[in-house]
Amino acid sequence: MNVVTKTITLGDGRTITIETGKLAKQADGAVMVRMGNTMLLGTVCSAKDATPGTDFMPLSVDYKEKFASAGRLPGGFTRREGRPSDYEILTSRLVDRALRPLFPDDFHADTFVNVTLFSADGEDMPDALAGLAASAALAVSDIPFNGPISEVRVARIDGKFVVNPTFSQLAKADMDIMVAATIDNIMMVEGEMKEVSEDELLDAMKVAHESIKVHCQVQLELMEAVGKTVKRTYCHEDNDEDLKKDVWAKTYDKAYVLATACNTDKHSREDNFNAVKAEYIATLDSEVAAEKKALIDRYYHAVEKEAMRRSILDEGKRLDGRKTTEIRPIWSEVGYLPGPHGSAVFTRGETQSITTVTLGTKMDEKLVDEALIQGKERFLLHYNFPPFSTGEARASRGTGRREIGHGNLALRALKTMLPDNYPYVVRVVSDILESNGSSSMATVCAGTLALMDAGVKIKKPVSGIAMGLISENKGKNFAVLSDILGDEDHLGDMDFKVTGTKDGITATQMDIKVDGLSFEILEKALKQAKDGRMHILGKILETIAEPREDLKPNAPRIVVIMIPKEFIGAIIGPGGKIIQGIQAETGATVAIEEIEDGGRVEIAATNKESLDAAVSRIKGIVAIPEVGEVYPSKVKSIMAYGAFVEFMPGKEGLLHISEIDWKRIEKMEDTDIKEGDMIDVKLLDVDKKTGKYKLSHKALLPRPPKEENTNEAPKAK
Repeated sequence: MNVVTKTITLGDGRTITIETGKLAKQADGAVMVRMGNTMLLGTVCSAKDATPGTDFMPLSVDYKEKFASAGRLPGGFTRREGRPSDYEILTSRLVDRALRPLFPDDFHADTFVNVTLFSADGEDMPDALAGLAASAALAVSDIPFNGPISEVRVARIDGKFVVNPTFSQLAKADMDIMVAATIDNIMMVEGEMKEVSEDELLDAMKVAHESIKVHCQVQLELMEAVGKTVKRTYCHEDNDEDLKKDVWAKTYDKAYVLATACNTDKHSREDNFNAVKAEYIATLDSEVAAEKKALIDRYYHAVEKEAMRRSILDEGKRLDGRKTTEIRPIWSEVGYLPGPHGSAVFTRGETQSITTVTLGTKMDEKLVDEALIQGKERFLLHYNFPPFSTGEARASRGTGRREIGHGNLALRALKTMLPDNYPYVVRVVSDILESNGSSSMATVCAGTLALMDAGVKIKKPVSGIAMGLISENKGKNFAVLSDILGDEDHLGDMDFKVTGTKDGITATQMDIKVDGLSFEILEKALKQAKDGRMHILGKILETIAEPREDLKPNAPRIVVIMIPKEFIGAIIGPGGKIIQGIQAETGATVAIEEIEDGGRVEIAATNKESLDAAVSRIKGIVAIPEVGEVYPSKVKSIMAYGAFVEFMPGKEGLLHISEIDWKRIEKMEDTDIKEGDMIDVKLLDVDKKTGKYKLSHKALLPRPPKEENTNEAPKAK
């Protein structure tokens, strides 16, 4: 067994080890990455040949966490790991987006990358190691790959950048970004931050890249040590150079004219480009055209791409006629839907989102039970992308990875702007109705509008924009594009999404598809993005300048009462009897939880009467009885020696037979008092040892003269 181990030393003295040759040796490549007691197995397998007709990179990346890694059993009936959590899906996407652009363009074999967390110490964050594990597995394989890459997390804590912080450190950070890069270039960035400047974001990316360079160098040494510097040979594409030249010669000029014609309608533009291809195919023999269809499609796609890129770089003309810095027309509307607690329609060009806000109570919190993360989420954002939004005639098959990723980006953009200690659980749902460029950024804008329409007092409105890039000669000639179209994303070199307030960036996501992207270009893209964000923010504020003063009539009203810990049991009652009774009688929802310094009672109702009634009941229970006060009381039971009365909610005491009247009463049957009656009592004293209450009714009656004697018994009210 030939085991090879390499070590990476971080700036704070922690180490990362990469081991290969011991485990999973039948995979094309396998490594175990360890940091502290956190261990991830990265494996990669790739088919020897491509499936006929495949003209793309069929890459699948899966990140999975074993519950046993943290010494836990999975929940659920089967007690085994099930479908991937959102966290696992998001981590898988981070790795996929960094790897995918670096496979050779003509490599089309099915390739599967699996990263599995087998051990966790609860401090070191495994998602920051997943990209390194995946790349190292590729490095020790014979699979063609233009890497290596690595990923690191950079957090800013107390003004200082920390690479790969622990869970506890990250909780104190005001910036949290994941960066993937090769030894030369940034490939992917994603993260959230609390209104940082463009320069601060760039500084964090530079810190990340310096650390990644070390990771990549170690992988190159590992590749050398296992003898995998030469990768496998393959042939996954059949080419016809004569046909390629013919397609370019007969279609490029026409495609270039269309690219500069500035047809602003997406579908018309597609029809016109397709007509050029159809016209060319019509000149061919029908059998040749059928036989060469796949090649013609591939070559003409390259023609379209080059025509669009040359139009921008040479003519300064985009497909829809805009300047590089110009934002498409925007219109928006709030309160469009009467049922939800807040709603908005945001339309930018041919991209449209209808977004709703629903306000819920503590009962609506999302429970999170993952291998390493447990807790509750009170702000939810869901993004839906139905096929009709792009005019596709196909069925919708549920939420995909892309939808989870886009929704997470929008959530990160907005979540820090919610009010502190907001009592409501908030769910934002964005349904994309049209899409031609950055529906996730439309979700951020529509989400801001809908939250303000719902009366949520967000700290500041947030807007978002997607930036693109067309470059050549390793970035020496380039154009940065504001508010990109779908084709500019697909055929371009960068997709850079930036969200923020007027005072700084709150979230970002960037994917690079080209080598040689300098920090100078990134800086220009960020500055141009800020101008675009401010323009879009102005359009949002034209629609609604600030959150509505009050909630919608159908929204739940919530009152939160903080109580001493000793009153929690009194509110709940034996077997939940008291709290259930309050809810049944008032129609309100009552939730109670123990917190560090007491109890938190949340009372919610859709009408003021129910809310006030429940609040009154709760306050009555937690109120401290005062000696000397008079309380209207309800007779709960009759005993031979007196009556037990409830003089405050949840508080009962004995009204002794001797305290009913000034005259002597021999037995309770001599009175008219019965269960359910109301009678006023005065609290005379509280026994300090037993906590029992001394109550009196006769203290509220005039004391008769000593000679007066009457045989009439008192009557209850």
